[in-house]
Amino acid sequence: MIRFNSDYTEGCHPAILKKLEETNMEQTAGYGEDEYCREAAERIKAVCLAPDADVHFLVGGTQTNVTVIASALKSYQGAITATTGHINVHETGALEACGHKCLTIETPDGKLTAEQVLKYTKAHFADESFEHTVQPKMVYISNPTELGTIYKKAELETLYRVCRENDLYLFLDGARLGYGLACRENDLTMADIAANTDVFYIGGTKVGALFGEAVVITNPELKKDFRYNIKQRGGMLAKGRLLGIQFLTLFEENRYFEISAHAAHLAEKLKDELTKMGVTFYIDSPTNQQFPVLPDDVLEKLGEKYSFAYQARVDETHSAVRFCTCWATKEENIDALLADIRAII
Repeated sequence: MIRFNSDYTEGCHPAILKKLEETNMEQTAGYGEDEYCREAAERIKAVCLAPDADVHFLVGGTQTNVTVIASALKSYQGAITATTGHINVHETGALEACGHKCLTIETPDGKLTAEQVLKYTKAHFADESFEHTVQPKMVYISNPTELGTIYKKAELETLYRVCRENDLYLFLDGARLGYGLACRENDLTMADIAANTDVFYIGGTKVGALFGEAVVITNPELKKDFRYNIKQRGGMLAKGRLLGIQFLTLFEENRYFEISAHAAHLAEKLKDELTKMGVTFYIDSPTNQQFPVLPDDVLEKLGEKYSFAYQARVDETHSAVRFCTCWATKEENIDALLADIRAII
């Protein structure tokens, strides 16, 4: 079975395994206070052009989202998110189980606009019974989104300006950040993101690491006592150096960006060749997640050899599915998939 259903089907980049083996018998301090975590944090701050940022390493995306949001909000506050946002649909209600409501806005492409956030926030405080409803305090976005779409620099800048003007924190979930930054339509840099959010994280689990996410906090209000929250949410890994070593290796030799570019290139190839075959798409995604619409009988035949994720019913005979590329995807497997689709349709 050739798997395109997610971007974390492989283990990790070989350079990480090598580094973990080389350092295996070293003795270091625990809980992320070792030299590897410190050096990885410095490399990330340099890439972000944010020398005053705080960098923390956590294990997984859901844990990171809950820890960041819960540490920033008071008990009566919630996070504005697109209805399709990961915290709303793919985390088993983890945030709401911690007492913070997802304040959802319908969007056609998974992206929140500054206008939508402003309208939602003003409507809340204009309601005479506003104190009886959850107060919006944070805006949650992801880049790429759950639908593979990305924010352009002007969109992020405008959104952040609205957040600052309305006393809202802006949090960017970067579980697939590398793939967004590497795609051909992107005009953002890591430094742009650091300058236009209060907190964001750099995904490792889906971009070459065995596991791990790097939280970057630029707003001083959110820095205080963050490690208490990591501990309370079960995220303070005793062998924290395992996270530091992985991110240090990813940010050596431009590795994080190069392996992301590999995934982006193969996704673009898949999209371009399917388009030439006359295949349409559920959403116009420029990143490593592609959502072709194919006849159900074609998908049934493809399912004998390939795995992919079901996205939505389009009509009586067609469905949208998701194919993911990643840092480890083999071009020969993309070529085989394209050849099989071409032969079937």
